[in-house]
Amino acid sequence: MIRQLPDLLVEPVVRLSLAEDLGRAGDVTAQACIPVGARMRAAFVARKPGVLAGIACVRLSLLALDPGATVDLKLKDGDAFEAGAVLAEAEADARAFLAAERTALNLLGRLCGVATLTRAYVDAVAGTQARIADTRKTTPGLRALEKHAVHCGGGANHRFGLDDAILIKDNHVAVCGGVGEAVRRARAAVGHLMKVEVEVDGLDQLDEALAERPDVIMLDNFPLADLREAVARTAGRVTLEASGGVSLETVRAIAETGVDVISVGALTHSAPQLDIGLDALPA
Repeated sequence: MIRQLPDLLVEPVVRLSLAEDLGRAGDVTAQACIPVGARMRAAFVARKPGVLAGIACVRLSLLALDPGATVDLKLKDGDAFEAGAVLAEAEADARAFLAAERTALNLLGRLCGVATLTRAYVDAVAGTQARIADTRKTTPGLRALEKHAVHCGGGANHRFGLDDAILIKDNHVAVCGGVGEAVRRARAAVGHLMKVEVEVDGLDQLDEALAERPDVIMLDNFPLADLREAVARTAGRVTLEASGGVSLETVRAIAETGVDVISVGALTHSAPQLDIGLDALPA
């Protein structure tokens, strides 16, 4: 779980985003309109309710262009807020502030959107044993930040990348010649600390997988009746993860079948940007 994002992970993303926006000549508008040395105070204000994630992006965006900037964070990642809430107030060189504005807002709005959508899924399954988890369907370059945002929304992190767990998918199974053979090969190839998960697409494959005792079985696009049957057959022997076609409209029924985890690609690939604005304050 990415519970906290160290600056070491966030700062390279912020600097790359700033460089993309500044281009070859910097903010020519601010340079043309704003006197050298002018100061600016402003507040980052939520236009809609949501859950906070990525507030460090505000601080690091401003400090990258004005090391003397002061940033007062009013809330912390994971906090819920209403429309009109002030998330942060800051003072900095006006040219630097205006040049950093869009990068700060883009990253903050994106991550708050992920956290807010995740919270909606978590609330939808409240009272069941199911946990909501993300996937690797993240924005290239933003994986650590988006997975942190999922945590801020109350969700769980699936594997971070290809290197931290075995996940045998349908194409692995096809090449290996079967679910059982794929799991046997994986078990023989890795150490005892590496978890092994295998995806199955029907109850026949479930039985084959159970015989090899993987740590997790992913039930891919199972109908509700088959999910309930899978839970009964497994009887708690392995962790069961439901995946595929999950929406806010369907997630509660999936959770009520008794599965342990529901992985939702939409948390990161379809989260809408949360509307956050920058309002200038009196000097």
